[in-house]
Amino acid sequence: MKTLKDLFLDELADIYDAERRILKALPKMAKAATCPNLKDAFLFHLRETEGHVMKLEEVFQSFDAKAKGKTCEATVGLLKEGEEIAADFKGSPAINAALISAAQKVEHYEMATYGCLHEWAGLLGNRDAAALLEEILDEEKNANESLTKVARASSNDEALDGASEGDSGKSLRKTAVRPRLPAPRIAAPRIAARPGRATAMAR
Repeated sequence: MKTLKDLFLDELADIYDAERRILKALPKMAKAATCPNLKDAFLFHLRETEGHVMKLEEVFQSFDAKAKGKTCEATVGLLKEGEEIAADFKGSPAINAALISAAQKVEHYEMATYGCLHEWAGLLGNRDAAALLEEILDEEKNANESLTKVARASSNDEALDGASEGDSGKSLRKTAVRPRLPAPRIAAPRIAARPGRATAMAR
């Protein structure tokens, strides 16, 4: 019968494979990005991912297991989708928003996986592994937040307006200003005077 430890090591092998695939994908995503801040975010996370691979190897060692990967089908699919979206939106003002969307799908998958692994490592009584996995989880959360900031600062508006990013890294939103029309004048209704009724004087 398989146990929680078996599940832990299976998922660990899955994310180990995922991180090594992401290492190869991030330089391509940085090259495809036209926003300097997005390029920097991808390259910074590339260095973090290199550290993640080494930390995962330490986690394997802490369980007296050999570091090995198991094909992560989810990451394979997400990265393939990212390549397709980069090709489809190449030269488009929406390219950076598209790349952020693809990258954040990967980040959310990683956060879900590391959240489980961190919890399981604690249940299995391996504090060292739990600490390493928590460090990786925090970095994945920060990477996701950085992408959100870039999207909100410029990339989403560029995609919306069809405007290319300027030297300042900010886009100008084109808004149509509608002239204000004067409020319509409402005429008060005319009430026709009713003729007074003649009253007979009591004799």
